[in-house]
Amino acid sequence: MEITQSNSVDIAIIGGGVAGCTAAIALSNSYNVALIDKLSEPVERVGECLAPAARRIFKQLGLLDEFEKKINEIHQRNNGMQSYWGSKNVQIVDPLRNPDGFGWQLNRKEFESFLRKKAVERSPNCFWSYQLFQCKFENEHWVLTFASTNEISKKKVIRAKFVIDASGRQSHFAKKIGVERQSVDKLISIWATLTNEEISTLSTISASQSGWWYTAPLPNKKRIMAFQTDSDLIEHAQLKTKEAFINLALCNEQMKTILEKSKNSIQFNGIVAANSTQLKQVTGQQWAALGDAAISFDPLSSQGMFNAMANALQLTDLLTEHQIIFQPNSEKTNQFQREYSEQVNQIWKHYLHHKRIFYSQELRWSNSEFWKRRR
Repeated sequence: MEITQSNSVDIAIIGGGVAGCTAAIALSNSYNVALIDKLSEPVERVGECLAPAARRIFKQLGLLDEFEKKINEIHQRNNGMQSYWGSKNVQIVDPLRNPDGFGWQLNRKEFESFLRKKAVERSPNCFWSYQLFQCKFENEHWVLTFASTNEISKKKVIRAKFVIDASGRQSHFAKKIGVERQSVDKLISIWATLTNEEISTLSTISASQSGWWYTAPLPNKKRIMAFQTDSDLIEHAQLKTKEAFINLALCNEQMKTILEKSKNSIQFNGIVAANSTQLKQVTGQQWAALGDAAISFDPLSSQGMFNAMANALQLTDLLTEHQIIFQPNSEKTNQFQREYSEQVNQIWKHYLHHKRIFYSQELRWSNSEFWKRRR
């Protein structure tokens, strides 16, 4: 027998990651919000750098003091980066002149758990282990059916006046209603974690012939190491095992130095998409896409999490300003859609411009397919 539970809310947010939780926390002061995610709890993810400007967002959400107390548990200070980009000589990039101060290196899993906890405190309608199964628009509401990922026969139906797709690059809701996604490149990230034995607290970025390496210290004496390349430029065997990853890393001088101290502690985490992608339509009939579901960034930018959080506050402000949840009409809705689309599009254009500038600075491998594609 199928067990079905129903809820009616103002806003349903699909995706309980950084974007979705930030939106739920921000919107719950004014709306009845439901937050739904397919995972029972956050998992380890690549992507740990949070920009200093996020301090303003934490303050606006009323979370700054509590977050800053979580030092070593969730975060440690980002002291800057040593860059081997465009030259074999190192350049130091530090945040000393940044008006927002220092950023953070995060334990990503613990950070997302922190945001989930704050979302639950603000909204009673948080549902984990439910995956979007079906959606339809009827009687000025979205009717969303979610299937439990734990119990085969269990479903949840949520009626919402507005839907926010915060489901990451998969953009599950947008895909269900037929919105396409376009990719700029084929970038992937092959990543691992290991014990941090380095005295230096700086992150390191190092370009190579077929891509670029990144490594950074994390809380609790951990370290992330990742290689970024295009999916069609690397042997598939080099994507599958810890041994293959280590052999690849040993070809890079900076990574080799680190691995010589920590090779035995490495945990290979596999491959994730890291390409620049854009949803062809980021808002429509009583819905909007948020964070990576709307636009996803190359990790070179170090802006993915910050954009997700900032985007959530922008969307919150527009929904509050135009009041299309409680007072829907075509004029207000059209204005909201124009403004939100333009905001996201401007961020996308700005990002692509700076992405081209950064990649064009590396000229050492003029015949490499990876670098030619980016010039």
